[in-house]
Amino acid sequence: MAAIHREPGAEKADKIVESGAAVSAVNLAEVVRKFSAGGALVADTRDILGALGLEIVPFDTEQAYMAGALEPQFDALGLSLGDRACLTLAKILHLPAVTTDRQWAKLRVGVDIVVLR
Repeated sequence: MAAIHREPGAEKADKIVESGAAVSAVNLAEVVRKFSAGGALVADTRDILGALGLEIVPFDTEQAYMAGALEPQFDALGLSLGDRACLTLAKILHLPAVTTDRQWAKLRVGVDIVVLR
């Protein structure tokens, strides 16, 4: 979202996207919801996101178990399903998890965390 809306951290996000980023289908659903809430058509959202060239990774059974197991450890931080899906995918793909949530810097889940702002 930071890259699309040119928010603080967009330049860092651009570099990450250009290097070949992957996104969980759960996180894709969150982005589509935000665009739709702002009045965007799904077709337009698909075009905008498609232009970024992100790999969209289906959320499977193994990811569901891994994401669910994260929840008890991080209840105090209020991690959403999307947050846990992101962290799980980062762990599986051996990529950093990218966020704008500074609280994530406190997480110790076996993946590097990149906080955009």
